[in-house]
Amino acid sequence: MLPRRVRPWLPSLCALLLAGCFGSKPDVRPDTALPVLAAKPRIGLALGGGAAKGFAHIGVIKMLEASGIHPDVVSGTSAGSVVGALYASGMDAFRLQEQAFALDESSIRDVRFFSGGLVEGRRLQDYVNELVRQAPIEKMHIPFAAVATELETGERAVFVRGNTGQAVRASSSIPGVFEPVEIGGKHFVDGGVVSPVPVDAARQLGADIVIAVDISARPDGSNPDSMVGIVGQSITIMGRKLAEQELARADVVIRPKVGQIGPTDFDQKNVAILEGERAALAAIPAIKAKIAAKTAAMGAPPVAAH
Repeated sequence: MLPRRVRPWLPSLCALLLAGCFGSKPDVRPDTALPVLAAKPRIGLALGGGAAKGFAHIGVIKMLEASGIHPDVVSGTSAGSVVGALYASGMDAFRLQEQAFALDESSIRDVRFFSGGLVEGRRLQDYVNELVRQAPIEKMHIPFAAVATELETGERAVFVRGNTGQAVRASSSIPGVFEPVEIGGKHFVDGGVVSPVPVDAARQLGADIVIAVDISARPDGSNPDSMVGIVGQSITIMGRKLAEQELARADVVIRPKVGQIGPTDFDQKNVAILEGERAALAAIPAIKAKIAAKTAAMGAPPVAAH
């Protein structure tokens, strides 16, 4: 039993305890409050087209990861969309390299002679879907966009949802080599026709800093002596002009030296990967400087890169 002198205070004590449990606000001093963390810059990786030169993208990703730089979003055109989709699905650089060395060109090429000898692209679609475990684009581990060209209008098409393999197939359908891909009643061809290096698509995904990888062909200084050669050289020139315009909107541009690799030189994949590694390694200081500057501008704490 409580002492007699305490009894008169009992109701007040109970009231104070109940108030503490049901509705009073804790007394938190400003110096003990949790800090509000500013957002870190989102890093985007834009992988350009270039057929067999695209293996260089794997070397670039290897060096980025080794330097502690992990893209938050990925966009890809043509060969870049193939590597980009696999990377966005959760594969690391070494897994990508394993897949590259195991890749047999015949496993992704299906010629349909009744359509003029064009590649249908169904095998490429199935190959990509198998490796990403049938996941649609919107379920990728990293936000991903595949860029293609709408044949009816000539407009750029950015696929950010739907069948991953089909979007990659559309992005990789080189005119005159692959059949156009029909999606939703429209037809699509290679994204390199309008966006050889998809910097703008990476921005659309929310990237604050865009690292662009340019593996597109350049005029070789020769004077073609055939109609096919003249057409090819003209397409290369037009592609360079388009690429230069979009690359100007990137923060850092990586250019692997893969000019000696032809569009079908799949046996040069090791050379392409090594050139990607060399070019990326040389660009790491510039990339880290951009990240540091953007981080400071956003008021976020410095991002440590290992």
